[in-house]
Amino acid sequence: MSYFELMGFGPKGWGWPMLMAAGMTVAVASCGFLAGSVIGSLIAWAKLSRSIVARVFGDGYTTVLRGIPDLLVIYLFYFGGSALLSGIGQLFGGSGGFIGVPAFAVGALAIGVISAAYQAEVFRGAYTALARGELEAARSVGMHTMLMFRRIVAPQVLRYAIPGLGNVWQLALKESALISVTGLVELLRQSQIGSGSTYKPFYFYLTAALLYLVITTVSTWGFQRAEDYSMRGLRRA
Repeated sequence: MSYFELMGFGPKGWGWPMLMAAGMTVAVASCGFLAGSVIGSLIAWAKLSRSIVARVFGDGYTTVLRGIPDLLVIYLFYFGGSALLSGIGQLFGGSGGFIGVPAFAVGALAIGVISAAYQAEVFRGAYTALARGELEAARSVGMHTMLMFRRIVAPQVLRYAIPGLGNVWQLALKESALISVTGLVELLRQSQIGSGSTYKPFYFYLTAALLYLVITTVSTWGFQRAEDYSMRGLRRA
C-alpha cells in the first residue's frame, strides 16, 4: 500500500485511528496542563509566602520535580497507584493481585504534577513583574486581599504569564508521548500499533510527527492571539 492509501480513511486506512489518537494526546495534555495550573498556582503562592515552611516546601517541590526524569514520575504514579489499589483490595478480601489504574487519569495527573513545577516559576516571575505601586495604592484605599487579587493581581499575572505558559504547554504536549508506557492509546502508542501491524513504521512515525507539528502550530497561534489580546491598549517597549 502507498502512504496515502495507508493513511487514508478507507476500509484499510489508518487515518481515523491516528486522528482519534491525536485527539487523545490533546485531551490528556490539556487535562494535565489544567491540573498543573491549579497546583502551580499554589506552589507559586508558597514560594512567595512569608512563611519559611511554605517557601521551603515550594522550593523543594520545584527542585525535585524538575530534577527527576518525567518518565520516572509517570512510573511512580502508575505503579504506586496500582500498589495502593492492590493494598486496598487486600483489606477487603481481594486476592492481592496487580490492579491497574486508569491510564488516562495517571497520565493527566503525572503531567499535571510535572507541569506544576514549571508553571509555578512562570506565575512567580509574573507576580514579581507587577508594579508595586498598584498594590500599595489598592491597599491604601482599603481594598481587601481577595478583591485586590481578583481585580489587580490575577489579570496582570495572567497577562505576563501567557508567553511562559505557552512554552509549558508545549512541554506538556511532548510529555504526553511518554504516557504510552501505561497503555494509553495516544498518538505515539497508535503509531507503534500501526507500524507493528503493517510493518511500515516510517509511514506511521512520519504521520505522528506531522500531527504533532499541526497541534503545536495551532497551539502557538492560539497563545500568540491570547497574548496580543491581553496586551491590547498597552504600549510595548
